[in-house]
Amino acid sequence: MVLNYIWIAFFALAFIVALVRLVCLGDTEVFPTIINSTFESSKTAFEISLGLTGVLSLWMGIMKIGELGGVVNWLSRMLSPLFSKLFPDIPKGHPVTGSIFMNLAANMLGLDNAATPLGLKAMEGLQALNPRKDTASNPMIMFLVLNTSGLTLIPISIMVYRAQLGAAQPTDVFVPILLATFFSTLAGIVAVSLYQRINLFNRTVLLFLGGASLFIALLIYFFSTLPREQIDVYSTTTANVLLFTIIIGFILAGVRKKINVYDAFIEGAKEGFSTAVRIIPYLVAILVAIGVFRASGCMDYLTQGIARLVEWCGMDSDFVGALPTALMKPLSGSGARGLMVDAMSTYGADSFVGRLACIFQGATDTTFYILAVYFGSVGVVRTRHAVSCGLLADLAGVIAAIFICYMFFH
Repeated sequence: MVLNYIWIAFFALAFIVALVRLVCLGDTEVFPTIINSTFESSKTAFEISLGLTGVLSLWMGIMKIGELGGVVNWLSRMLSPLFSKLFPDIPKGHPVTGSIFMNLAANMLGLDNAATPLGLKAMEGLQALNPRKDTASNPMIMFLVLNTSGLTLIPISIMVYRAQLGAAQPTDVFVPILLATFFSTLAGIVAVSLYQRINLFNRTVLLFLGGASLFIALLIYFFSTLPREQIDVYSTTTANVLLFTIIIGFILAGVRKKINVYDAFIEGAKEGFSTAVRIIPYLVAILVAIGVFRASGCMDYLTQGIARLVEWCGMDSDFVGALPTALMKPLSGSGARGLMVDAMSTYGADSFVGRLACIFQGATDTTFYILAVYFGSVGVVRTRHAVSCGLLADLAGVIAAIFICYMFFH
């Protein structure tokens, strides 16, 4: 519903601004430019979707090997001690914890197709424990904020889009996204814990969060000591080593489980092909709307206004071009993806704005969409502090993304 209004607004605002430019400024080129943008954007959307097919099939195949090889189950066991402290209202050993762990682990691995059904199943289990069926329980809110904070270890789709749009090193945003999404998730956990009075100074929680924070701090310190020209080299090398290690690890996990690794890959690759074809109409819809919005001059007016405000505050305004992606992400994943692609197409995949748009896309998730789908699936209408905590996590991710992108790429 939200995306419907946003999509209509893109066209309506574009028409109003173009009409003003024609009548008041005598700009006779604005409407031909808008119509031409619809054809160009449609062609771009199809070409991107077509180019995604091979790489998406590859990675979906690798992910299917990891899924059948027990990687998701292994992650669930690793996270069990931490989540038992973050969800104190869930009885120990309750079956719903399995769905929660599987959902979050699938999200971390980028298994979107597996994550959503597992998430809905987890919500059903949490609703069974919920004494007030129309009101979100504490475990529900923690679960959803962990989802909306967007913790992803392998941002495959973003790297695929970068490759398709001509990035010299599509994986160079891997480490920055990992850092930004960590801060988003940490902020979400802290916000919900403060609301629910969960003790974050518990030994288990401190061990997990403190250890992760120390690792991230060391990573940031290491990159901050490098000369600017070496940061990109080290970041890209680290990302590629980690990604290939993951591929080998998934294959070995499949061999250990004695599954047919090749057949598992083919099964996942078929899903990747279907996904690439399925997103064509969505990508066409959003890219055409954004193309019209940009061709009318609306996007320029918006970014220039924000840039002047930022400059008036005495800050650097180079990040403003990527800001539409950050603003759209809580509302719509496909809308944010379209804006990310538009930023890379307009400024260049390897530009500061193009890279920052990718980091914005990977730093958080679609807060309002997730809340609507998950709460709606079990009939919860009173969300309590879920929205505020989710948006706080989004804000932390956006701020972290800006600072991290300046450190790596500016």
